[in-house]
Amino acid sequence: MNDTICRDTNPAMKGRQQAIGQVLIEALPYIRQFEGKTFVIKYGGAAMTEERLKNAFAQNITLLRKVGINVVVVHGGGTAITRVADAMGLETEFVHGKRVTDEKMIEVVQMTLAGKVNQDIVRLISSHGAKAVGVSGLDARTIEAVPCREASHLGRVGEVASVNTEYLDLLCQARLIPVIAPVGIDTEGNLYNINADDAASGIAIALKAEKLIYVSDVEGVQCGDKILKSVCKSEAADLIEQGIISGGMIPKSLSAYKTLDSGVRKVHLINGRLVHSLLLEIFTDSGVGTQFVVE
Repeated sequence: MNDTICRDTNPAMKGRQQAIGQVLIEALPYIRQFEGKTFVIKYGGAAMTEERLKNAFAQNITLLRKVGINVVVVHGGGTAITRVADAMGLETEFVHGKRVTDEKMIEVVQMTLAGKVNQDIVRLISSHGAKAVGVSGLDARTIEAVPCREASHLGRVGEVASVNTEYLDLLCQARLIPVIAPVGIDTEGNLYNINADDAASGIAIALKAEKLIYVSDVEGVQCGDKILKSVCKSEAADLIEQGIISGGMIPKSLSAYKTLDSGVRKVHLINGRLVHSLLLEIFTDSGVGTQFVVE
């Protein structure tokens, strides 16, 4: 609290203060419930590129760690990879939304994701008072990978085979925030580019996380002009059949239920373009996105 001689008696200011107090009280039971639990947060979209949103995300992550939640961040960086590839004269090609990754491209992926992108996120979170540590899937074999099923078309694109949970648990026990670049390694030392959504899901399952939260440019599952606050598996199947869940939301929904079926308690999809959407989704009764839940 600021030390001042006078107190503002403006009714509008009093109303704002009361609203802030109510939000804090509303957050209290959630803080108690989630203390000591693990959240895996996939960080992508506009929240990674716009300064105002980047800072808000870093503040949110810092607060989660300060109230006792173990936070593991898995980040994307496709735009940065494409920019570096263009500068190096490498052609970028996608098949079914996944980057074709040959020997030269995997070097760009490693250099970009595990390098500048990763360290910029670590620096930003650290600047807000938390202790973040950059991790690529190669460090301590954090992500052991195998070629994806479409490897004949995609090259060095992999899937999560196993996760070094002991290493990540040690970092969390030290009150550090692992910031993971989704580059994996196989048993022969080959590197793989792993889709950040898939990496986050695999890590959440391995850590038996309380929540997996996707921070993207999508508000959630939209039905007409409304965002559905909660969707169970049978409801999602009906919505897909009706065409309400369509396009890129279909694989996100199917991935969410695969994650839930593997033991993660809840999966959330929130819009990173909304300032502090992470805190609003976790610590308020109404939330701001869509949560995927078991039946």
